[in-house]
Amino acid sequence: MLSGHHSLSSAAAHAPAGVSADPGAAVLEAASAALIARRLAEAAEMRLAAQWAEQHGHPRDERDPMVEPGGEGTPLVREYAIAELAFARETHYATTRALIADTLDLQHRLPRTWRVLIEGACEPWVARKVAVLSRSVPLQTAWVVDRAVAKAIAGHAPSTVLELAQAKVIEADPEAYAMRRLDQARRRYVALGKTDEFGLRHVIARVTAGDAVWLDALVDRVADILAAEHGPDANRDQLRSMAFGWLARPADLLKLLLDHTDLDDADPTTTDPTVTEPQPSDQQAPVWAPPHLAATVDRLTSMSTRQLAALRGKGQVYVHLTDTTLARQAGIARVEGQGPMIAQALCELLGHADVRITPVLDLAARPRVDQYEHPETHKDLAWLLAGGDLFPFSPRTATRGLVDFDHVIPYDPDAGPGQTGPHNCAPLRRTHHRWKTLAGFRYRICGPGRVLWQAPQGTCVLVDHAGTRRLTPEQAETLLTARPGIDLYLTPEIQCGPLM
Repeated sequence: MLSGHHSLSSAAAHAPAGVSADPGAAVLEAASAALIARRLAEAAEMRLAAQWAEQHGHPRDERDPMVEPGGEGTPLVREYAIAELAFARETHYATTRALIADTLDLQHRLPRTWRVLIEGACEPWVARKVAVLSRSVPLQTAWVVDRAVAKAIAGHAPSTVLELAQAKVIEADPEAYAMRRLDQARRRYVALGKTDEFGLRHVIARVTAGDAVWLDALVDRVADILAAEHGPDANRDQLRSMAFGWLARPADLLKLLLDHTDLDDADPTTTDPTVTEPQPSDQQAPVWAPPHLAATVDRLTSMSTRQLAALRGKGQVYVHLTDTTLARQAGIARVEGQGPMIAQALCELLGHADVRITPVLDLAARPRVDQYEHPETHKDLAWLLAGGDLFPFSPRTATRGLVDFDHVIPYDPDAGPGQTGPHNCAPLRRTHHRWKTLAGFRYRICGPGRVLWQAPQGTCVLVDHAGTRRLTPEQAETLLTARPGIDLYLTPEIQCGPLM
């Protein structure tokens, strides 16, 4: 750092007349050059992805599936070749497929924008985002998007470019845009984010604008009621968050609203003397109180606490605790699909619910059965030992119900007993299972929750509790040729020691 500082100062001291002697100018110039270098490096990576796709544009046989990552007019690519490139790039399949798709779209559908990108005049991520936005546009009208974006992408802010691209996508294919609006209306959802270290979690919903307004109004109303109870220490956002939690307890929410609503004030006929409309008689229900609501209220009042709780449905959570944490009732708990939290926060997760506790599994057990199907208890053991999908660079976000439990050594009915069990079981998403079966990927178990993978081109990686890391050919050969039943662990000195 000191030598660099002196070199900048020396350069500034000998600067010609009329040129700034500020040493910071050299830093700014270097920063500008680094920006261009990064953009060109990303463009080079995209070119390599397109070159790999071009080399694998034809199937090897009838069992070699082809996919079209990009939009209309882009070439097909061997699905298994994408997985192999992902191995080499040390990324997940979906990340590599997106890189290929965006590059092919830019080359074949948005050539003007592609030329700007390879010159280093724009941010590659912006151009890739435009490719995603315009992927549904027909090839014959994609030029509408390309021409407008190519003129703007080098000199405007990313948000401006993306807004322009969205407008041109609608202009290029208005009928398809109308159909997408109808399709998106069917894609409404409510989802949960990950639990943070403080036991808090995001609720993400996509609803109609009308439902959103009414939901916001109800949350505001409940927050107003809670404000009197919690006093000035609770800010408005905190109160609204607490109010949102009340929506999960409809019976309690109904009581809260009734207890804090003056029905006389809510009836305009009691405060407005100018109203002359006749009041409904006892035999005639008003239009805002149809008979089925009265029946619903009667049913609610006749239900027990457990029946009211059943209205919310059932859920299942997997909680991982040590015996020390359980005994002290303090420490860290890990909840699958949510993340770590303090043990004391479990009451917030399980509160207001009937809880049924299932037996704890002994991870040291290695049961075996003489059948092809994995029993549910064996799946539970394999899932806990693996911690998620065991494919390289795969995020451990798959739930137990979204994976196949594969025989690492294929089941052979004539090979003898005891082939099925956690010792020969690996959880894999269906796509990864298919690649292992048909695409030439090899793998073997090297210990509990530890798997060695080999790509068709020979690249080997090890997947374990530490993640995914590449192995040297010597390391891979040692693990691949180990006798069945012997697990080898690589020491820091790259030596192997057998462990049973």
